[in-house]
Amino acid sequence: MPLSEHEQRMLEQMERALYAEDPKFASALEGSGLRTYTRRRVYQAVAGFLVGIALLMAGMVAQLIWVSVVGFLVMLGCAVLAVTGWRKAPKPGEQPAAAAGHQARPKRSVMDRIEQRWQRRRDEQGR
Repeated sequence: MPLSEHEQRMLEQMERALYAEDPKFASALEGSGLRTYTRRRVYQAVAGFLVGIALLMAGMVAQLIWVSVVGFLVMLGCAVLAVTGWRKAPKPGEQPAAAAGHQARPKRSVMDRIEQRWQRRRDEQGR
């Protein structure tokens, strides 16, 4: 269940107060889990890339083109995962865009928008 606007403002105020009081502690808490997850994902992608190279070479040696194609696809997929994972990783002590000062517009799914419209219609009809 998404937070209301009031709850989001309160949460942002609490985050700002934490940063003002102890910025080192706040930055340590902020991104450690995400950085660890992203780092692990990049390492897995590199390992998968190496497996892809092995498959590519094995397919060439055994003259099985389909094994080489699978190896190339594995390499390509792992390279994409590694690059996207690396770009999303926050730098140590870096704040997310919303907390850095400029307000990021929250992305809403289609279902969220439909639910909001439905709620508005129900509220308007209930008056």
